[in-house]
Amino acid sequence: MPQLDGPAQLTAALDAASRGWHVFPLIPGDKRPAITAWEQRATTDRERITRCWTHARYNIGIATGPSGLVVVDLDIPKGPDDTPPADWAEHGVTDGADVLAVLCERHGHTFPTDTYTVCTWSGGRHLYFAAPEGEPLRNTAGDSARGLGWKVDTRAAGGFVVAPGSVVSGHPYATVHDVPVAPLPGWLTNLLRPAPLPPQRPVTVPLTTRDRRGKFLTAAVNGELARVTGSGEHQHNIALYIASVALGQLVAGGELDAYEVTEKLVEAALNVGQGEREARRTIASGLRAGANRPRRVAA
Repeated sequence: MPQLDGPAQLTAALDAASRGWHVFPLIPGDKRPAITAWEQRATTDRERITRCWTHARYNIGIATGPSGLVVVDLDIPKGPDDTPPADWAEHGVTDGADVLAVLCERHGHTFPTDTYTVCTWSGGRHLYFAAPEGEPLRNTAGDSARGLGWKVDTRAAGGFVVAPGSVVSGHPYATVHDVPVAPLPGWLTNLLRPAPLPPQRPVTVPLTTRDRRGKFLTAAVNGELARVTGSGEHQHNIALYIASVALGQLVAGGELDAYEVTEKLVEAALNVGQGEREARRTIASGLRAGANRPRRVAA
């Protein structure tokens, strides 16, 4: 099986940094971060990178937000039971690349091949694009409401990708088209641009809650959002449920607005790669459970 020694992974990390991409260590042989606060700690500093990858055979993560990247992840089915939904199957698609091809045809554009491209460990493709200036694009997942389609994820602000030079399950991530990163096509930007939020209900904050009480509620919300965004790869949904129950207690007590809580939790879930439909179901279930124990904050 292909293996990279420490110096080879160090070289790969330094190469990514030389392109202006902010890197951080992943668990050796894995896709999970080896550190906390990885987005804030990702770096292009050669000395820090050298010290890190001299220490261990870490895989390499690229924090897409600080790197100014939007990466389109074209995945492949994980087995014979992983089949496309009917609305994609009728177009004859078999994987994420086929879905993107259908989208290109639908919007009157050619398949975007002339950009930096990586083959993933499973045989999928990562297409790297420069993020448009001033566009707060976030992560999207598959057929979620904000996603591009089956087996097509995107990683942008708040996300990361596994960089070439990494090895997972004995299979490497490898650069297959080493050209400059192209700007994200405008039509893809339009598809990925978040829809404007509907008008939010005004929230009246009594004078007695502006100080200690308001700070407590802000800390409570931020703490539960951090629970979700800091959860491990296979713990996202349970972390989301626990956070929803905790904030649901405050919603039931009249301290927080259910709509605002839901949207903040959805955003956190999308940032760790959860599908929007699944996330909203989990949040609704957690809010219902939390409503059984309403919680108020003393003034």
